[in-house]
Amino acid sequence: MPYQIQPLKEFLVRPALPASLSRLSEIAYNLLWSWDHTIRALFRRLDPTLWKDLNHNPIQLLGRIPQEKLDRAASDPRFLLLYKRACERFDSYLQAGAQDEDTPRIAYFSMEYGLLDCMQIYSGGLGLLSGDHMKAASDHDFALTGVGLLYQRGYLQQSLNPDGWQQERMPLNDFYTLPLRPCLDENGEQVEVSVTLPTGEVFINVWHIDIGRVKLYVLDTNTPRNKTAEHREITDQLYGGDIHKRIRQEIVLGIGGLRALKKLGIKPTVHHMNEGHSAFLAIERARILMQEDGLAFDQALEATRLSNVFTTHTSVPAGIDLFDCGLVYDYFRQYCEQSRIPFDNFLALGRKNLQDPSERFSMAVLALKTSAFRNAVSVLHRAVSQEMFQDLWPRLPVPEVPITSVTNGVHSSTWINGDLAGLYDQYLQPDWRERLEDAKMWELVHEIPNQELWEMHRKRRRRLVAFVRDRAVNSAVQRKASAAEVKRLQEVLDPDVFTIGFARRFATYKRATLLFRDVARLKRILNNPKMPVQIVIAGKAHPKDHPGKTLIREIVNLSRDAEVSKRLIFVEDYGIQVAREMVQGVDLWLNNPRRGEEACGTSGMKASMNGVLNFSVLDGWFDEAYEMSGGWAIGDRVPYSEDQDDIHASAIYSTLENEIVPLFYQHSEQENIPVEWVRRMKKCMAYITPRFGCGRMVAEYMSELYRPAHRLWRSVSKENFEAARQKSVWDTRMNENWHLIRFLDLGEGPGDHVMSGSAVPLRATVDLAGLKKSEVRVEAVIGQIGVNGELQSTYALPLVPVEERGTAVVFANEFRVQQTGRVGYSVRISPNHFDNPLTRPCNALLKWVSD
Repeated sequence: MPYQIQPLKEFLVRPALPASLSRLSEIAYNLLWSWDHTIRALFRRLDPTLWKDLNHNPIQLLGRIPQEKLDRAASDPRFLLLYKRACERFDSYLQAGAQDEDTPRIAYFSMEYGLLDCMQIYSGGLGLLSGDHMKAASDHDFALTGVGLLYQRGYLQQSLNPDGWQQERMPLNDFYTLPLRPCLDENGEQVEVSVTLPTGEVFINVWHIDIGRVKLYVLDTNTPRNKTAEHREITDQLYGGDIHKRIRQEIVLGIGGLRALKKLGIKPTVHHMNEGHSAFLAIERARILMQEDGLAFDQALEATRLSNVFTTHTSVPAGIDLFDCGLVYDYFRQYCEQSRIPFDNFLALGRKNLQDPSERFSMAVLALKTSAFRNAVSVLHRAVSQEMFQDLWPRLPVPEVPITSVTNGVHSSTWINGDLAGLYDQYLQPDWRERLEDAKMWELVHEIPNQELWEMHRKRRRRLVAFVRDRAVNSAVQRKASAAEVKRLQEVLDPDVFTIGFARRFATYKRATLLFRDVARLKRILNNPKMPVQIVIAGKAHPKDHPGKTLIREIVNLSRDAEVSKRLIFVEDYGIQVAREMVQGVDLWLNNPRRGEEACGTSGMKASMNGVLNFSVLDGWFDEAYEMSGGWAIGDRVPYSEDQDDIHASAIYSTLENEIVPLFYQHSEQENIPVEWVRRMKKCMAYITPRFGCGRMVAEYMSELYRPAHRLWRSVSKENFEAARQKSVWDTRMNENWHLIRFLDLGEGPGDHVMSGSAVPLRATVDLAGLKKSEVRVEAVIGQIGVNGELQSTYALPLVPVEERGTAVVFANEFRVQQTGRVGYSVRISPNHFDNPLTRPCNALLKWVSD
């Protein structure tokens, strides 16, 4: 290894900004510029070429721009006017509203955040969702604080070798050249916390990223205080390394993250786990209450559970982090001993079947058991999740498994292109940026002249073609491609041809090569002389995913076939910038996962907000939006079967040939534009933008999850958590008496035949064995009778106490029969305390009349 000179002294050099531009650095360190076109233009105007070369990093731009260019901008009246407008927008936006004790204070934990092209601390959809969540929380002025990890290398950067095989680069992130700063204590030292692992104490540096009105705190273990490489490298790479690195990262995120907030004096009332990676925070919250407030472990768990929110993004069990119990013992034995937490109780929180010694510890199960509020990320994903986790509530029918849904959204201001925003400035309300969820206002999209909207879109397609060519040529030059190959790439794509976009992580279930199942037919579609088609594809495979890499190589090699070489291109190193250009510049967005395996998907939303129509399997968000989206469906709502790949591939070809492509090329004689296509674009933009933006999403989180969790926390934490202590006593009494509860009489019930619309009386006399009637919930569960005699499509009807007979209570109600056919009901009883059916604990007590 060559000799390396070690610095005697280290110091930071900051740009010498002219006095008239003194706030440029302040503005650069707040990511508001990333979604405000006016502020972003400020940096681009300083030096467009350098801005592009530096991957849109304003900190590096200010550090590397020649001083004479700064001085020239400081004396340029037009630039100073832009600077003045940017400062005004910056100051106006940052004015925060008043907050009081009724304001939920949310800590949002995520393993990754997709915020900027230049900040590689994300890998894909989860990170982009987290980043958009932060931006939308800022727009809505929520008291929300993010917590994540600061990776030294982040996720892979992709390149292709001459054979089309994916190669990975892991360049180092220089934190001091990114828009983030160290958190400093009162002595000017960087804030530091620590966690204990079997290998010793790990020290963690805390940094902060300003995202509009909110802050994201990110944790970094690459500090000289950590003497061993294995400690320094915990946050080296996102989703890299072995199972030991994964559990260490999740300990740093969940436990270290909570300790960082505590050291910073931040006191959340709600803790949101975005996926299960951070679920150890639930144990740390309980430990803190045990230590500071004298609660027992079960009391502390109950108190904190009521204000924990867990979002699952997983549709298949293989997507969940699992750890061998022996590994968990190694990492948590000392933690549990020091905290007086029974290890077996801790271990049980991460397992479904406590009788199975081979079952591994699941982070998703831990999060579900320690959270009162649980949600999936689309309506369809809710049903998938309820079935996947039903055995945690084994006595409930699947539709009643207490997992709700908040369909993901995207941050509209980040993803709507600047040219389209200019049209909105002309034809929507002046304050449209503050009314992104106003569906009525978005109907004004139909007032935009067809010609203007179409010309805007053609401009974006031309921009995409130029971007793809430039990127492809640069990559070819770097891998020393032939002159002929470089020339071909300079001419790839046609700015006036119908363009399909497909960009995905190359996981098998996403079926990236479905479009290429019949290559001969695809070639005919691409080379139709009157209605040509071209395809832009991008995506990465995980470094260890050889089948995914093989898919990429197949596509790349096909793109070099002379028959399609100008009509098909694979764009390397898919990330935020590539995604932005694609969703803003293609005509059709293709998405064809196996139905039920993509939890939500958000790239199609981004495309829709730019007038790009969707052609997708009815999965995730599109299952909710299809009818009003102006797009096309691949297949229907039937479960996936083995021959469905062939069926869906055939449907893709047929729909392209017979419906989509002809419609695109069907120009009116009067306007010489595809009027029907433009009408669909407007329908898509007007419907999707207000309903699938992150603003709608975070507003739902606030009303359905954050605010109820905040209220429960305020209630349970009063008087030194007396309610939690009493709940523990109550639980003990309930468990001791539950087996004594008996259903004594169910009344006469309805006859064998009931007229539709008539009232059906229901009664249940229950011996409560000394329990109070207010302590139980008695319900009739009503539904259709299935072919096997079981109740289907059920709903629960509360029965109310109407009479007391010693220890027995009569509960009654009535329901009106709306459906025809075979209808039935059953009756059940469950405890009634803090929880409602939405927040019902795992393995909660429940007795059916048939027990």
